[in-house]
Amino acid sequence: MPSPKILAKKKAEVTKLAQELKTAESIVFSDYKGLTVAQDTEMRAKFREEGVNYRVVKNSLSIRAMQELGIAGVDEIFVGPTAIAYSSEDVVLAPRLVRESSEKYKMTSIKGGIIDGEAVSLEEIVALSYVPTQEVLHGQLAFMLLYPLTALAQVTGQIAAKAEEAGVATVADLLAGTEAVEVTEVDEPAAEEAVEEPAETEESAEAAAEEVAEATEEAAEEELEAKSEEE
Repeated sequence: MPSPKILAKKKAEVTKLAQELKTAESIVFSDYKGLTVAQDTEMRAKFREEGVNYRVVKNSLSIRAMQELGIAGVDEIFVGPTAIAYSSEDVVLAPRLVRESSEKYKMTSIKGGIIDGEAVSLEEIVALSYVPTQEVLHGQLAFMLLYPLTALAQVTGQIAAKAEEAGVATVADLLAGTEAVEVTEVDEPAAEEAVEEPAETEESAEAAAEEVAEATEEAAEEELEAKSEEE
């Protein structure tokens, strides 16, 4: 039977752990056995840099901390070496870093986790680890909001450049000039047809005159032949 002093110390450790985990956006439990000291040191440094807390706690203390927080369905996770990673800033951060570490070192694996105070499956934690971080999502949202304005600015700049090339002061003048060009292009074929009509008329008159001349010659020849026969 542990002494009252040891029991009090353990109780304080459980309470402290529970208070830390209470504010966590997400908690990830992982198996860390097989990591070398150098790998463990490198991983912890990466977690600190990203703002993720990483702790190795006795399973008995972790189970009591979960009980104190009122979180059920996680007792079976605490079998064998179990590390706890959590973040109070970003729900995606701890799952993503633990997954990336397991892929890099090949010696760690995700065992389960907690999101918003509820135990979730391994599949849910892994799926969450692939969601972009808040910083990335904010950047994507900003791009979506600013894109229409950026496109409008680009179009406006192109119109201004065209107006400067055309030597006009306003967009209305530029559009008016464009319409005038279009009207001129439409009228040109009509003018060409109008010019071609007299030529077609002259050709018809010449053909008619030739037909009359040929008919006259034929009539004269027929008269001569008739007179020759009478004589």
